[in-house]
Amino acid sequence: MATAGPRSFSAAEVRARCAQGACLVSCRRRLYDLSGFVRLHPGGEQLLRRRAGTDVSAALDGPPHRHSENARRWLEQYYVGDIEPGDEQVPPRGRTGTGGTQVPPVPQPALPDLVDWQKPLLWQVGYLGEKYDEWVHQPVDRPIRLFHSDFLEFLSKTAWYVVFMVWTPVVLYLSWVSYTSLAQGNTRLFASFTTEYSIPVHKYYFPFIFLLGMILWSLLEYLIHRFVFHMKPPASNYYLITLHFLLHGQHHKSPFDSSRLVFPPVPASLVIGFFYGVLRLLLPEVLGLSIFVGGLCGYVIYDMMHYYLHYGSPKKGTYLYGLKAYHVKHHFEHQKSGFGISTRFWDYPFQTLIPEETFKKED
Repeated sequence: MATAGPRSFSAAEVRARCAQGACLVSCRRRLYDLSGFVRLHPGGEQLLRRRAGTDVSAALDGPPHRHSENARRWLEQYYVGDIEPGDEQVPPRGRTGTGGTQVPPVPQPALPDLVDWQKPLLWQVGYLGEKYDEWVHQPVDRPIRLFHSDFLEFLSKTAWYVVFMVWTPVVLYLSWVSYTSLAQGNTRLFASFTTEYSIPVHKYYFPFIFLLGMILWSLLEYLIHRFVFHMKPPASNYYLITLHFLLHGQHHKSPFDSSRLVFPPVPASLVIGFFYGVLRLLLPEVLGLSIFVGGLCGYVIYDMMHYYLHYGSPKKGTYLYGLKAYHVKHHFEHQKSGFGISTRFWDYPFQTLIPEETFKKED
């Protein structure tokens, strides 16, 4: 039996479906249904809604933003059919080919399915070898299963509010313990080296120590993201590829999987416990605890912001709007830069800032 070709849509049918709330756009004659993606669009839902029923060929090249090859491949996931001949729109501007016909760049084809999506991916990716790095940085809009075990799979997924519910009471309790301990007046800096020149740490210093912990977390967030999460595992090492995919690769492969955008509390507890132990070794107990609780608060804010940058729809012109666009560029085009998530600050001194796009003014 012959396979049916793509469905054809008339311009009138497209307009009717858009009037009912659907978000259909075309690129040349190809039609895409973006109804399920509008809230996730980095440019905002309203921008995409305004494009409904129109040809976006020229818009893909910007301004305000030139869409990457990954973004163009991402668009293909929502292909639903073709516009009937004669009904397609001519984009108002864009790059032209012979005879002035609009010719937006054609993205390179994505790698074919190198894994079986019906089975857990964690034990498959290590066999991709040299193809892993390219494959993992071609994002898809589909959920990922990591483990065969339902219990392990459950532990690997976390709703965003779980992080807030688990760690916020811990932050509040340890903040109270730190402040009341400092209020006793027994904490002195350098007391283990000298009593004559040791510096007392008053309770009034607690907000500043807490803030220092948050700043140190922002640096740690950058360093972990850049040097741990974005290490490039050797193509010949099955176990390091598997570890990379578990830690961060699965997030880059499926960046809008809502159950994998925040760190699960169980493994997070092990990492948090490690950093608490380090601070206990380096600093007086109460001082180390005060810095630690500030860092823990910074982590909670980071995880909440990370989820919002993927699933929120911030208002255009706000700080979070710019940060969302910045982070999505990291996912879709600039995987070797833009490592700051809750702030771009550390990208400046480490020279990993994603460059701003510039466009020549039209005549």
